[in-house]
Amino acid sequence: MPINIPGNLPAVKILEAENVFVMTDERAKSQDIRPLKIIILNLMPTKIVTETQLLRLLGNSPLQVNIEFLQMASHISKNTPQDHMSAFYKYFEEVKNYHYDGMIITGAPVELLNFEEVDYWEELCEIMRWSRRNVYSTLHICWGAQAGLYYHYGIPKNIYDEKLSGVFSHRVLNARHPLMRGVDDVFYLPHSRNTGVKTTDVQKHERLEILSLSDEAGVSIVAKKNGRQFFILGHPEYDRETLAKEFFRDLDKGIEPKIPKNYFPEDNTDKTPVMRWKAHANLLFMNWLNYYVYQNTPYDISSIKE
Repeated sequence: MPINIPGNLPAVKILEAENVFVMTDERAKSQDIRPLKIIILNLMPTKIVTETQLLRLLGNSPLQVNIEFLQMASHISKNTPQDHMSAFYKYFEEVKNYHYDGMIITGAPVELLNFEEVDYWEELCEIMRWSRRNVYSTLHICWGAQAGLYYHYGIPKNIYDEKLSGVFSHRVLNARHPLMRGVDDVFYLPHSRNTGVKTTDVQKHERLEILSLSDEAGVSIVAKKNGRQFFILGHPEYDRETLAKEFFRDLDKGIEPKIPKNYFPEDNTDKTPVMRWKAHANLLFMNWLNYYVYQNTPYDISSIKE
């Protein structure tokens, strides 16, 4: 799906070098079709890296997708230049009167805080409440998934004794679900988190369905049965080196992290990690875009209702 993004966004050159179909604003304006509108609430600290990772997964299909980025007014990003934020990001006040085919809410490095202690929690709740009536399908990732499950369904997060870090195998529970169409019975997904949700807590809600589980990582993908919300507790968007960078960063801080599981060959941190989740990550995003955004969103997106 060609993604329509500003021509001067840093991700453009990287994606074009990887043969990902990127469409600039100028070319998009010459096409007489209604593009899909996707808004990304990027809560990750390294925003340019996350932008590139997500755009990579949203690219290379036959439909045009217009991308917008959203930032929090109640939180100032310390790891991304403000000129980048000013050039490419909007505030909620600027978009709250619009409708979108799809939305992505990313993870954030705040999982050890209680949700209500996060400085932008009230604003995030307002955005999640808005998404129910202004966005057709919302994809929540990692902490964003835990926040969404807590806000929408009251499902609590649980703090682990040690950080869950690595690439874990998952089994598909419903192979006939459109999001899992084409996914192998067992697939891999990176995780990097200190908290998670219990299977039994999710199962209490009849509107939710667990689509995949991991013996080591637990609940990994949850769907609202009408397709309007999805919650992925891992990081399908991660690059080959992302877990390695996190590991070495923590090592430099003196945290003494454990080596991410099933990641470095022979647990040798000098060796290049094996990437075994790329195909399924692309498939998950393509299935979401196709079956729950493109094929279901009304042509007049202003008619979206909760």
